[in-house]
Amino acid sequence: MDGADAGAEIAADAGCSESSPTPTGDDCSPLRLTDRKRQAIVDAAIAEFREHGFEVANMDRIAARAQVSKRTVYNHFAGKDALFEAIVERLFQSTQDLADVAYQPDQPLREQLVALIQRKLGMMKDEQFINLARVLIAEAIHTPDRARDMLARLGSKEEGMTVWVRAAAAHGRLEVADPAFASAQLQALVKGFAFWPQITLGQPPLGEADQQRIAASTADLFLRSYARATDR
Repeated sequence: MDGADAGAEIAADAGCSESSPTPTGDDCSPLRLTDRKRQAIVDAAIAEFREHGFEVANMDRIAARAQVSKRTVYNHFAGKDALFEAIVERLFQSTQDLADVAYQPDQPLREQLVALIQRKLGMMKDEQFINLARVLIAEAIHTPDRARDMLARLGSKEEGMTVWVRAAAAHGRLEVADPAFASAQLQALVKGFAFWPQITLGQPPLGEADQQRIAASTADLFLRSYARATDR
């Protein structure tokens, strides 16, 4: 398949063709189509890596799952390492979205923390997040060097909970000597209920009532340890 055929393949998938005028909306813009195709390839790679593991994963099967040509896959990704890195980046970006819940110096600390934990719980309830995490964990166990190197390249950005804890500590409302350590403790409390049982034991995602109860009790436990007396 040459470049023109690859372009036609992308356009056809989105309902655009050379015989019909390209719509003026975003759905058929070149960037939009490229992003869609890239996402489909990454989704296919997640399924392939989860089913077969990294070493046995096959680029032909990934192309078939994504319903694109093998050449289109290589136009986006040089190989399996690049695909795996894209998976790691997607997982990391999903945790970065928590940074949108910014620390508010004029708002009650408990209210903010409960909202942050609830957002974290909602993220970990997402099936795509769980699938991403399973792929990464399996590969980290099988070839820890590869996963460690990729995580190190992404490590310059702090996870959203750590950003919040650091800001609250800087404002004097949390008595925390090491914000990253305190954030790790907070996340361990959350993941003990809403991540590891689902990853390792196949338990179903938490319901809304359980999420609310865990968010409230976790916030109270954390603030009893680290908040100044007036914020507990």
